[in-house]
Amino acid sequence: MKAIVYDNYGSPDVLRFEEVPKPIPGDDEVLVKLQAVSINSWDWDMLTGKPLEYRFFGGLLKPKCKLIHGCDIAGQVEAVGQNVKLFQVGDEVFGDLAETGWGAFAEYTCAFESALFLKPENMTFEEAACLSHGGNLAVQGLIDFGRIKSGQTVLINGGGGSTGTLAIQIAKLFDVEITAVDRTEKLDLLRTLGADHLIDYTKEDFTKNGRTYDLIFDVKTTRSIFDHKRALCPDGRYVTVGGKTARILQLLFFKKLAGKCKMHMVGYKANKDVEYLVALFEGGKLKPVIDKCFPLEETADAFRYFGEGRFKGKIVVTLN
Repeated sequence: MKAIVYDNYGSPDVLRFEEVPKPIPGDDEVLVKLQAVSINSWDWDMLTGKPLEYRFFGGLLKPKCKLIHGCDIAGQVEAVGQNVKLFQVGDEVFGDLAETGWGAFAEYTCAFESALFLKPENMTFEEAACLSHGGNLAVQGLIDFGRIKSGQTVLINGGGGSTGTLAIQIAKLFDVEITAVDRTEKLDLLRTLGADHLIDYTKEDFTKNGRTYDLIFDVKTTRSIFDHKRALCPDGRYVTVGGKTARILQLLFFKKLAGKCKMHMVGYKANKDVEYLVALFEGGKLKPVIDKCFPLEETADAFRYFGEGRFKGKIVVTLN
């Protein structure tokens, strides 16, 4: 089969389109013929090897695995292991492989059935590949850790990316006042998704403008928790999806200095909220934003586009 491989960390130039052995599913696995895979920030981090601490998981000097990361998939079941009970050949499926394996930028991949869900008929493969990872982060950040509720003022930092575009739509369901932060060219999109107020971070620092919020959902995680504390109401909540180790350690060791403000990092659980996300999609309340699609052989170009940071929503690699 064809797949995207790499031997060294670096720019998208290190990615190659090559023939590799087709995977064989184990007794508890499903072989999926992929139709679409979306790019997440983890994929970029594992390509570049930055932040350096990520190499403890992927290989210190060079990648442990030649197959480039990839976890958000959608495709069709081609074969099942003897213990698989939930799926059969021909089923259209999708899911997030973040907790069960990687290497999804290929024509085929194997996945445990626990990581897969049946794709709704009215959902395209491209949409399905954009829903799970970013959608789960948004739900867990806003609801599980953020405890969002009606009447609040909510700020979503990084509203124009894969998680942010879904988070705006989900937050809007709770009848809250939403402020979305991103770069200039993304602001019109954020307004159409439901943001009440917009901040262009190239022109204004939301942590210094004097306004405060009940909940800050931080998808970017580039500032200290003390900067965010200035932008929180006295009993507000700050939730981040992760970030560099230095930021995470700062959150863990100094969050008690935030007073009554609550500081949290999402303890991500892959696929936990997929059924909820599907229900919202089928009810017309949630729709993944797709910026651009690239064929598998142009995956390096897709990553170059991702690295520019100007994409809106998701970048998808297709395998039709």
